[in-house]
Amino acid sequence: MTTMMNKTHLARHIAVAGAIAAVLCCAAALAMPWWAERATQHLAAEFFCILALAQMWNLLVGYGGMVSVGQQLYIGIGAYSLVPLALWMGINPFFAAPLAGLVGALFALPCGVLLFRLRGAHFAVGTWVLAEVFRLLTVNTMSLGGGSGLSVLPAMKGMPVWWRESLTLWTALALGVGACLGVWLLLRSRLGLALTAVRDNEGAAESLGVGIGRIKWIVYVAAAAGCATCGALLFTMKMRISPEAAYAVDWSAMMFFAVVIGGIGSIEGPILGVLVYFLVRQWLGDWGAWYQMVLGLLTIVVMLRYPKGMFGALGIQLFPTRRRPGGADNGRAAIDAATVAIATTAASTATTSNNMPPAMAAGE
Repeated sequence: MTTMMNKTHLARHIAVAGAIAAVLCCAAALAMPWWAERATQHLAAEFFCILALAQMWNLLVGYGGMVSVGQQLYIGIGAYSLVPLALWMGINPFFAAPLAGLVGALFALPCGVLLFRLRGAHFAVGTWVLAEVFRLLTVNTMSLGGGSGLSVLPAMKGMPVWWRESLTLWTALALGVGACLGVWLLLRSRLGLALTAVRDNEGAAESLGVGIGRIKWIVYVAAAAGCATCGALLFTMKMRISPEAAYAVDWSAMMFFAVVIGGIGSIEGPILGVLVYFLVRQWLGDWGAWYQMVLGLLTIVVMLRYPKGMFGALGIQLFPTRRRPGGADNGRAAIDAATVAIATTAASTATTSNNMPPAMAAGE
């Protein structure tokens, strides 16, 4: 009894310390326009965007049990939403980003109707196929720039550089923090309990009266909206949109790496995973193809040595919820399914591109 109480107190102290550290980091990021260089601000903004993407993928796969290797579909939709919203209608790109999220949610409705007819690996591959269909449609749409893409720089005309960089950073910070808090609040709600019940045992959840279809629709549409919003902001930072960059499967591979390395089925896992991803990228980014091989080997080692991810191996929880989502078996099943699907889709695109993930490019 005493041991359990000590563990409870320790967990509370760890959670409080983590919350204080998170607040201090957010405060430092918020003040970066006044003390950091533009390159550092750009890197921080990219970090928070990738964090939001990783949380959306974790929500979809780690909690919803829907393995997707096609979330680049909504990144591309969000990016290309800037064309009518910012370039044609003249809306400020930073106001257009959340509107792009709504566009992504609207597109998720008909896409979900098609994808929810599939199960397991068929669903995973189906998400990638759908993303490829949209990429080809975009390539053949001249009003969207065709295969060469177009610049979004005219939408920034007249905006001071300081304000552009600052608003980019602050919007990315809001996305990253909002994604973490949003998932945490969702898991503490009745909807979160139903979600984990569906993921753990769909048949048992249905027999208890849980609306499986409704739960999956909410998660899928929410993840699509989050990815679309991030896509709009990321390509606002890059100043140029092209189909090959916006719909690249490398986006899904990046999310997969961050979530698996950090710990699937936990809120803290993607945070650590994205941090590890950026550290590895900064150290080995100049290695070309060897860099991608190192990422793959690191992922395999972590999957074999730590099935719950690096953060899961620590045995602590910074975002306590009513119920710890997913055991090792459920998380490992999702990881294995995602690994097979990503390996299949990556092999099909390897002959056409040997570049690093689009988020690594300085711009197009």
